[in-house]
Amino acid sequence: MQTDFLNTHILNNLWRCTRCTSTETHETIQFDGEGVCNICRQHEFKKEKIDWNARKSELRELAAQYKGKSDYDCVLPFSGGKDSTFTLWYVVAELGLKPLVVSFDHGFYRPKTIENNERTQRKLGVDFLKFRTDWKIVRKLMRESLRRKGDFDWHAHTGTFAYPMRVALNFKVPFVLWGESSAEYTAYYSYEDTEEVDERRFHRFVDLGITAEDMVGFLGGEVTLRDLEPYRYPNVRDLKSLGVRSVCLGSYIPWDVRTNYEIIHKELGWQGDQVEGVAPQYPYEKIEYQLQGARDYIKFIKRGYARTTHLTSIDIRNGRMTREEAKKLIEKYEGKRPESLDYILKILDMDEAEWRRIAVAQAIPPYVHDFANEKRDEPLWDMKLWDWNP
Repeated sequence: MQTDFLNTHILNNLWRCTRCTSTETHETIQFDGEGVCNICRQHEFKKEKIDWNARKSELRELAAQYKGKSDYDCVLPFSGGKDSTFTLWYVVAELGLKPLVVSFDHGFYRPKTIENNERTQRKLGVDFLKFRTDWKIVRKLMRESLRRKGDFDWHAHTGTFAYPMRVALNFKVPFVLWGESSAEYTAYYSYEDTEEVDERRFHRFVDLGITAEDMVGFLGGEVTLRDLEPYRYPNVRDLKSLGVRSVCLGSYIPWDVRTNYEIIHKELGWQGDQVEGVAPQYPYEKIEYQLQGARDYIKFIKRGYARTTHLTSIDIRNGRMTREEAKKLIEKYEGKRPESLDYILKILDMDEAEWRRIAVAQAIPPYVHDFANEKRDEPLWDMKLWDWNP
């Protein structure tokens, strides 16, 4: 290939999409003959082929089917980040539904997110149910998940998606409404279809290929299946008997994170925050999670890219940024060792050498991480307020 193409489309020794900044190590990615990734092609379909007015009409018809039929019109899973906050605002302000807002508390919410959540709930006037599981069990799950999959968030992934479905069953609410479609960022599903947030999706990419039953076996009697019930997807027969429909709002309206952020900032007073490894022009991205910096850092060790690549790709697809501007941000902000790593290592009862061994063992070729030339990120303003109990 020509040298100018190589210089333009390689960063960190990884091939990048010729249109956005997505790398060859991104999950589900494929490049066509023009070097354009399948995620960018999906966005073309999203912009050019979908009749969003018709999709919105479908959504209103769907909402009308469930409105007033149960104590609540829908169950709405909620973390307090930009996506679930926008979804909640849309459900109340645009669809006029009465939701039961369900939060699976993974144990690591940041102070400003807690303030945002309180403000959002009061301004919108909604019933709110929050659940947090056993902290001692969470630490065991985090360690085991990290060692097996290079991802310490199994408990957060599975709990966030399984627990609201259990609530829907318990409260007999057959309509569950989530935020963005996964087609926005990956190719597990396409924008050509209405994405069902069901058991197939759960096992396809949410639970990391580890069921609760697997985890009980992995931990050798340290936990029981009863302990892990909040992380198990409900019985499909029970869901079918209730007639549960579980879908993404982003399948019915054109999703744009920056526009959504501007709406919730204006309507709800939702406040952004600093996040490790993220450029300051993205004050809305993953602000809710104390461990986001560590999560993105291990992703960078494994795949050679992280959050800023993801965000700049979105902006390029939406015509807000050039690839050259994106490259400068990626080089400036990605791959730094976060200060929060020390915090999570204490929680995991692990030293940094073991962390590195686990991460490198899970690396996706051809990326090879260079620890020797790493820079350290600045500490977050609220780290002094974080707390944990050993």
